[in-house]
Order: sequence, then C-alpha cells, then structure tokens
Amino acid sequence: EIHIKEPIEKEVNPHLLPGELLLCEASTVYKYMQEDGSNRGTYGKLVCTNFKISFLDDDSASDDNEPQFKNKIVGENDITLQCVDQIYGVYDEKKKLLTGQLRKYPEKLIIYCKDLRVFNFCLRYTKEEEVKRIVSGIVHHSQTPKLLKRLFLFSYASAAPNNTDGRNQTVMFETLEDWREELERTKGNVKYKAVTTNEGYRVSEKLPLYFVVPICISEESILKYEGRGIPIWCWSCHNGAALLKMSAFPKEQDDSTSQMQKAFLDGIYKTISKPPYELLRMDDLSSSLPSLQDIQTAYTRFKQLFLIDNSTDFWATDVKWFSLLESTNWLEIIRRVLKKAIEVAECLEIQHTNVLLIEESATDLCCVISSLVQVMMDSYSRTKSGFQSLIQKEWVIGGHGFLDRCNHLHKSEKEEAPVFLLLLNCVWQLVQQYPPAFEFTETYLTVLSDSLYVPIFSTFFFNSQHQRDTNKSGESLKTQSGPFRFLTVWDWSVQFDPKAQAFLNNPLYAEKPKPDKSQRKTARFKHQRQLSLPLTQAKPSTKRGFFREETDHLIKNILGKRIGKFINSSEEPPNSLREFYDSWHSKPVDYHGLLLPRIDGPEIKVWAQRYLRWIPEAQLHGGGTIATAAKILDLMEEVQRLQVKMDEEHSQAVSGDVHSVPMLRNSARLSSLFPFASLQRQSVKPALPTSTWKDLEDEDDLVKRDDEFVDLSGDVL
Repeated sequence: EIHIKEPIEKEVNPHLLPGELLLCEASTVYKYMQEDGSNRGTYGKLVCTNFKISFLDDDSASDDNEPQFKNKIVGENDITLQCVDQIYGVYDEKKKLLTGQLRKYPEKLIIYCKDLRVFNFCLRYTKEEEVKRIVSGIVHHSQTPKLLKRLFLFSYASAAPNNTDGRNQTVMFETLEDWREELERTKGNVKYKAVTTNEGYRVSEKLPLYFVVPICISEESILKYEGRGIPIWCWSCHNGAALLKMSAFPKEQDDSTSQMQKAFLDGIYKTISKPPYELLRMDDLSSSLPSLQDIQTAYTRFKQLFLIDNSTDFWATDVKWFSLLESTNWLEIIRRVLKKAIEVAECLEIQHTNVLLIEESATDLCCVISSLVQVMMDSYSRTKSGFQSLIQKEWVIGGHGFLDRCNHLHKSEKEEAPVFLLLLNCVWQLVQQYPPAFEFTETYLTVLSDSLYVPIFSTFFFNSQHQRDTNKSGESLKTQSGPFRFLTVWDWSVQFDPKAQAFLNNPLYAEKPKPDKSQRKTARFKHQRQLSLPLTQAKPSTKRGFFREETDHLIKNILGKRIGKFINSSEEPPNSLREFYDSWHSKPVDYHGLLLPRIDGPEIKVWAQRYLRWIPEAQLHGGGTIATAAKILDLMEEVQRLQVKMDEEHSQAVSGDVHSVPMLRNSARLSSLFPFASLQRQSVKPALPTSTWKDLEDEDDLVKRDDEFVDLSGDVL
C-alpha cells in the first residue's frame, strides 16, 4: 500500500532570490519521507536553479505551520548546489553513483547532502523527457567542475540590493587599525607591530594585506622568502607570552638553498628567542598532528554513519554503533587536537613561553590550534562577536583555503579536507562541557557549519584575501559598473528573523562582571573532578614534534629551557602536561578565565545536534537539550514580565536591553530534533534481524540477553 497525497493541481512556483535563474524542472515527482518501508511521501515539482535544488509541494505554497526556526534563504526542501555531496540513481533496486554524462536515467534519485540530509525522489511517474532534463541538470550543476565566477555568489552580489550592514560588531581585520586595536586589546603592542609590507600583495598573494610580526623583524626579512620563515603573531597572553605561526620552507630543496634557509631561520629564532627572558618553543604540526588526508578519510567514514537511507539501515548499524564509531577515528582526531591545544596553553600560561606553530602553509592546522587556544584562554573569544572576529582573523583573513578545502568548485578532491568543521567540532566539545562560558549556543555552531555551503556570503568562498579582492571588481546590474558588494555571514538577519536569532544566543551565559564589582569574589560552581588524561594513544609518535631535525644542537639547547613556577622537571613534557591538566580540573571553574576541555575517553562526544538532527529514529520526544532550553526560556520570559511590572510600579524606565525570547509553549510536543527538523514520526524498533545475530554468534553473553540494543539516542543525546 502506498500512502500518497494527491498530485497538486495548482501551479507552485519556486521562490527565486535576486540573480537566481530557473534552469530545469520536472513535475509529478514523488518525494519519500525518510524512507521507512511504508513509501509515504508527497507529489510535487523538482526544480534546479543556479543556486539550489528545490522540491515544491502544495505545502510550499502556504505559509501555515511555518517553523519557528525558519531560514529565509534555504528552506526545508532546498539544497544549495554546494551542499550536494553525492547523487545516486536507483536502477532495478541497485544504487549507482551518478557523475558526468548519463546513458540511462534512473527511476529513483537519492541526494546525499553535506549537512547530512538525505532526499529520496521517485521519478517513476514523471515524463521521460523531464526526467532526462532534471537528472542531467542536477548532476551537471552540482557535480562537475566550475569556474569561480560561475558561483551564485557573484550573480547574487550583482543583483541584490545592498541594504544590510554586515559588520554587527564583528572585527573584520581588513584594515591596519583593526590589527592595531587587537594588539592593544591583548597588550601585545609592546613586542609586536602591525606591518604594511604586503600592501599591493608585493610580498605574497597568500598573506593578508596587513599582519603582525615581532618588532625586531625587518621588512627585508619579510620580503626575502615571500613571507616564509617569518613568525606571524596570532595572540598575546596576559603574561606577555605570545602565540605565533609560521609557513615552513619546502622540505625537498637542494643543499645550498637549504643551508641558506637554515641560516635565515637561525637568525630569525635568535632575534625572538632570548633566554632566560624570552623563551620560544616550536611545534611542527605536520609531525605532531594527523595529516589533512587522515582527517578527510576519518570524516568520510564518520559521516557515513549518519547518511541513513531508511529505518532498516539505522537499526542494523545501531547494534554495532560503538565499534563503527571508534573505527572512523574521528573522535580520536578531535581528542588529539584538543590535547595539542592544552599543550600550547600550558606553555603560554604556566611556562610563560612563546609558542611558534609551524606548518607548510600555516593556513590549516595552525588555524585550528591557534583558534582553539584563544577560545580556551581568552573569554572575549567566547562571546558571539569575539568568536566571529576570531574566525575572521585566523581563517578568513588568515588565508584558509575554504574554496579548496570545501571543494566548492569540484576541481580536486585531493585538496578537500574538513578543517573548519574540525574546529567547530572541537569548540562544540567545550560548549557542551562549559555552557555558561559561551555567549553562543550549539545551534549557533550548527548554523555556522551549514553556512559553509550557502553561496550568497563571501566569508567561506575564497582561498585568500587576495583572491577575494581581485574578484571583487565586476559589472553590477544596478550601477552598470563598480565592485561587487559581497555579504558576510556574520549578518545573521539575512538568514533569520530576530525571533529565530534568539536560538543562537545562550540565555545562561555568565556575563563578565563589571570591574567595580569584581573585588568581591563570588562562589563559583565546582564541577565534578574527572579522570586524568588517557594513558594510551592511538599511534605513539616517534617525533617529539616541538623540534625539527634541521635545528642545530645549540638552538635545541636554547629552546629546550623551560620556565615555570609549578614545573620541577622539564625532561618529560607529558608529565608536566598531566600535572597542569589535573591541577586545573581539581579547582573550581572560572568561566571568564582559562578553560581546559575534558578529553578522557567518554568525554569526547558526538555533536548530536548536527549529525542526528535529520534522523527521526534518534529523536527523544519531549527531551534532549531543547526541552531544557524551552523551560529556561519560559522562566526568562516570566522574569522579564515581572521585572517590567516592578519597574512600572516604581515608575522607572524599562530597560531597553531586554532580549526577546522565542515562545516555546508545549515543549513536551517538541523533540530533540528541534529546531532543525519538525519530524515527529514514531519509530518502532524492529526485532533484531537473523543476519545480525549471526554476526554476533561469538558474543554469547549478548545473544543470551533478550532483545537488548545499544541505544544510539540514549548515549549521544
């Protein structure tokens, strides 16, 4: 039996953005609900534009039952072309990956998205000509290589009215003044200076227009090797120790070039390492952290656990959930990255030692570690505007290759790696461990990860500031000439109305007390002491990671010295790190001071909201974090009403700083999928299939238990 809605009779037209063009469409397409074997779904029209793939049914035409958390740009049944991960066709019940030219057209289309949605479309009832047009159109526009200027970003920028101010207190780091203010904020202006050497990109196209280097570094040194081998400032600690990053020289060089570069580096190190007053510790991230290829492989395996076609697949994998999760190695990579950030924080905080992060381009793992360290050590980076400014500074202006790493142009899969997603996963670990320390919520992080694939913002669609600047000039439809005016993702009003934006703000954020009130120490909540660092690692590294082999013995001795009030022995970094870690976790948490993530086995968790939000089987009805949030928001609303009444009674002016909170009545009717998915379908856990029992024959103790499951939702959510 097939449960269907009748095909729609009235014409439903897609909502097109400025610059968006309809390319192809097909009527009488049947969209399955998340397939559970019942074939339930609805008829509608499938369209492809130069911006998105969209399914339009009769619900699309009505504004009734609009979700509370509606995205104004990308609807529930919209997939931006950059968000399409893989497309499969079903031929005689067999799935086949669709790429390039098609000789035969499928009867069913399955679209896997980078935000983990899965769309199933049945084309059996669609006209053959329309099937050919829509399938070949979708495959061509979402899977084949394209030119940068063909991105919808440029079409939208030339056609959309510019009536938004995208700054929203976010420091964009596009001017020299922005860098000087950041130096002043962190008290780094004593030892470091903002330079204009790269104006006109005469040093390097990979470097930003303006950046910060140690005061003793000359302009000639910066120009000599196109910025390579130059320590670039990221952030200064309250005690004066600084976090720096540096592009390494290529490893394969002839002897004479290598000797010259080594002599140049030794000279640079001697100018910034002046023991015992100024210590420097180097960390070559290419040897101490997983490679980009390892990260990509792990994430590819990991995301397959959540791209669920149907209920049967879900329950088949649920019984092996923990072993499948461990085999991906994704959580282990998150743990290693967090541990590395703790190491760097210990050097800065306890040993008062400058840390120099080294990487081939200094635009991938350097961005991850430097951002994490700042989130852990600088409470400003845990505010919404501070975190956005941090992403601008380290990633957007810092030259992370979003275009290549996200493979937006489908040019080369070799360059693809989810480096920015890795950072967001690491920050999420901190957000869920210390919620009051962050002004933003996990919903904010989830929406930010989705925005990676929305090509109306320039933030995540260029490899460097130079590439953005050189592609900014172009013909505008409005003025006939002049540069494009790109939107920034930080203007959240483009995607969400104020009511929806409230979900991005943490109502329980512990705001920093005013300086005049900070003299009295308030009692802080003491969190439960956790276990110490894991004793075993996945792969013990043969390299120390802090020193490169090329560095001569003298430099090693100089750099090897440590200064620290609490460290007696400097011979074994892991022990001092463990002492630092245990010591911090034995004290009450200061939400505006240093934050160290808990990285013991079960503490590193799956980011449930991002990865499980489209899977009805994983939902908790009336439960999950949203149930708690709903109660908190209701209480806040009540407190605000009482405050207004009190102010009125005392004839005082009502404060204009009252944040509007969304109405979440009847929170029991919500599920843990909220606010992203409105699916409320009850999922019945099937009897364990015979084939699964056969797989588990060796595990007699599990077989003896009656129908006991490893419950995914209970563990992760």
